[in-house]
Formats: sequence, C-alpha cells, structure tokens
Amino acid sequence: MLKHEKKSFWQFFSIYFGSVALLILAAGYFYFGEQRKILIEKEHFSMIEHIRKLKMNQHSDHSDGVTHTITHKKIKNFSINNFTSEGDYFVSYVPYSWDGGYYYIKKDKKYFREKLAKIKANIIMVQVALLSLFALLSYFLALRALKPMKEAIVKLDNFSKDLIHDLNTPITSILLNMKILDAKSEFKDNKPLCRIKRSVEDIGELHSNLTLLLQEDSLVVKEENIYEIIQEAIEPYRKIYSSLKIEVEVFEFFAIIHRDALKQVIANIVSNACKYNKKDGFIKIYLKKKTLYIEDSGVGIKNPQAIFNRSYKEHESGYGIGLDIVKRLCDAMDLEISVESKVDVGSTFTLKFKY
Repeated sequence: MLKHEKKSFWQFFSIYFGSVALLILAAGYFYFGEQRKILIEKEHFSMIEHIRKLKMNQHSDHSDGVTHTITHKKIKNFSINNFTSEGDYFVSYVPYSWDGGYYYIKKDKKYFREKLAKIKANIIMVQVALLSLFALLSYFLALRALKPMKEAIVKLDNFSKDLIHDLNTPITSILLNMKILDAKSEFKDNKPLCRIKRSVEDIGELHSNLTLLLQEDSLVVKEENIYEIIQEAIEPYRKIYSSLKIEVEVFEFFAIIHRDALKQVIANIVSNACKYNKKDGFIKIYLKKKTLYIEDSGVGIKNPQAIFNRSYKEHESGYGIGLDIVKRLCDAMDLEISVESKVDVGSTFTLKFKY
C-alpha cells in the first residue's frame, strides 16, 4: 500500500471505527448506569422485604447481609422511601408500630458490589466483542472504499509514466542537436539559440524532477555516501556557472536515503542558488552534526515559509514546482528540510538526516 493510500485508509478507518466505538462506549456507559439504578432499587426492596417477613414471622437465617435494630428517635418529615448510603452499608428506616419507633435497617454493600462488578464485567466483554467485530468490519470497508480510488490512481500513474517516458526521446534529441549547433562558431553567440538552449535545459530538469516524483510513494532507501552524491549533483553547475565559487566541505558521510532522490534535491537547491546568485558569488555546502547546509550569497527569499508551496515563485522565470518537489522527496525519505534567508544577503537550506 502506497503512502497516500495508507493515509486515506487510516482516515476512513479512524472516522468510521471511531464513530461506532464512541456509540458503543456511550451505550455501555448509560446501560451500566441504568443497571446500577435497578440494582439499588432491588437492594432497597430487599431491605423492606426483610422487615415484612420479620413482621409476619417468616424471617429466615439467610439475610443477605441485612441487619436491623429498633430505635425510638424522632424523624421529621419521614418518608417510607427513605434510603441512603453510609460507608459500607445501605441504610433505611421502616415504622416499627403504631405507637412509634422505627426499624433501623442496614445492609452490607458486599453483595451489591459483587453483582455490580459482574454487570460491569459483562458489559465490558460485550463492548470488547462489538469493538473487535466493528474494527474488522471497518478494516474491510476501508479497503473496499479505497479500491475505486486505487484503480483511478494506477491509471493516472501509468499514463504519467508513459507520457514522461515518451518525452524523454524528443528532449534528448533536442539537447543533442543543441550541442551540435553550439559547437559551430556561427551559432555560438546567437541569442535566440541561447534562449532555446536554456529552455530545453529547464525542460530536461523538469523531466528529471517529474520522473523521480512518480516514485515518491515507493522510494527504497538504503545507506549511501552523501559526499559522492553531492559531487555528482553539483558537477554540471560548476561547468555552467564557472564564475561562481562552489565549495564543498563534506567528507565521508553515510546516511539512509534514496540516491537519485537526494541527488535531485541537492541539484534543485543548487540550481536555484546559481540562477539567483550575485556576480562572483559563492555557494557553500557543509556538514554539521548530521545536518547538511547549502548556503549561498544570492538575492535572498522574501517569503521563506512559502517557497515549498506548489506554484509559489518570487521570480518570473521558473515553474514554481522545483522546491515543492524537493519538499515532497525529503518527506518521502524522512528528511527534515528548512530554510533561512535574508533579502540581498543570501539563503541557507538545511537538510537534517534522522539516521
């Protein structure tokens, strides 16, 4: 199951199962409350029944914890339904005779608590059984609900892969022909040709981004040498932007990542640093405590918090999706990415490795 499918699955499962579980738990709570009231009424009735049998000389030795004494104290506003709880006993008063006095009846709560515990245990058992049943039902319903979405995603994914694969041939052909024309002196300083070349390179870069983005949910990570990946990613930019000073202060360092994805992340960041740098500026790439820093002397970013949003861009050139792809690839590799920037001073991107 892919990342977005897992997210949708757990959202459906949690909403459906959570709603049902809440109803089951609420029903159990209120049912327990009603059963407790009924049990208390039975306890009261058993105490009155005890006195009735006593008056009719039907009292047996089996009293279920009921004891009584006779008291002649005066009770204001006496009610036959008086019934209270005092510590470990239920207490009630019943008239003794027409001449006055009351039976003071006490019943040990031991039997009441035992019965209440049994009721509680039965309710919990039923709730656990129902929750298990609905958890299983929620699981299969969530899988079934995902099926149409999964089929649609597979179709779209296959279409995207075919389209990107088919674009590879014309892009490669154009780039090769541009190199042939570039080698000829009569075309070397041709401005329209330079603009076409730059556009084709942008399309090639976009093609590489989209190719990797299609693997976003299924990237297989393993231990790789970060130093080697950095060198591979920045080599083309050293040739294109020879006036910029690109320094790498990273030695042998290994981390669990996807090689091509990290290479694309670094390439996208360095590409922007080169495009929007100052004349004779610099780009520094260094490592501190498992955190990779990419610092530049560029024009800076006005709104650093928004640059990872799709289609956000601060310059007319570009497509506004490069850094969105960077963020998504970092998330797929479980890398924490952030940026600090000052306008006309420069920017620093940080990649924090969690391994």
